Amino acid sequence: MSAPARASAEAAEPAEPVFRRDGDRFVPTAHSRGPWDPGSQHGGAPAALLAEAVREEGMHVARLTFDFVGPVAVGEPLRIETRTVRPGGRLQLVEADLLAEDGAPVVRLRAMRLRRAEIGGLPGTADGEAIPGGRGPEAAKRSDFPLEPPDAVGFHRTAMEIRFGAGTSYGRGPGVAWFRFARPLIEDAEPSPLALVVAAADFGNGISRILEFDSHLFVNTDLTIHLRREPVGEWVMLDSRTRVEPTGVGLAASTLYDQGGPIGLSAQSLYVAER
Repeated sequence: MSAPARASAEAAEPAEPVFRRDGDRFVPTAHSRGPWDPGSQHGGAPAALLAEAVREEGMHVARLTFDFVGPVAVGEPLRIETRTVRPGGRLQLVEADLLAEDGAPVVRLRAMRLRRAEIGGLPGTADGEAIPGGRGPEAAKRSDFPLEPPDAVGFHRTAMEIRFGAGTSYGRGPGVAWFRFARPLIEDAEPSPLALVVAAADFGNGISRILEFDSHLFVNTDLTIHLRREPVGEWVMLDSRTRVEPTGVGLAASTLYDQGGPIGLSAQSLYVAER
């Protein structure tokens, strides 16, 4: 990099994060906004924030279950409380609550952590599974989110970079999309691979919709993720499908990948209603 280019880069303002720190609180910026309500966050933003709170050195977070028990307001400071329900050297069960200003929980997480250790006796080759579309994020394409102008700010617009693969888009039907963070999740901190997985997994119902955004709500009330390993690299991919019943209940299920292959599964229960 030349001296003028370096000086220009150093002078550039750092990207605004999704959350700013304020003591022991986290203040969400406009980049946390979701598509359903301009005053509420996308589920991936608070879920990724909570995921950072349950990481532990030497332990693999194998399962995360999030319950979205209340709307998470944009701009309202949040606190996190964690507790170890089942301590242990081999496996641990941890809970974390995201609390609003009045102390009410808005998102609850239960996470299972397993000890990392090398083991032998495994097959010599991995159970390879082809990445849908057969190509990585460099061959995937951006698809504009419906109903909003291209310069809109939100978690789904400015916090995440989203590229669709295998010929899919934001249109109706199964979706294949790559995700990476487009800005810091928390200021002055590099987001973890776990946070990236969680942020991406909450998009399953959006990229595989079978209903129109302007005629129906199909909001996930929860998110469960099973990980056999953490991703490698800066990209995570979802291969997602949604099913909706006439009773107003649906399910979005996703297989999770990085550029090396499958890493796990995620599922979302959906509340479905006509607008």
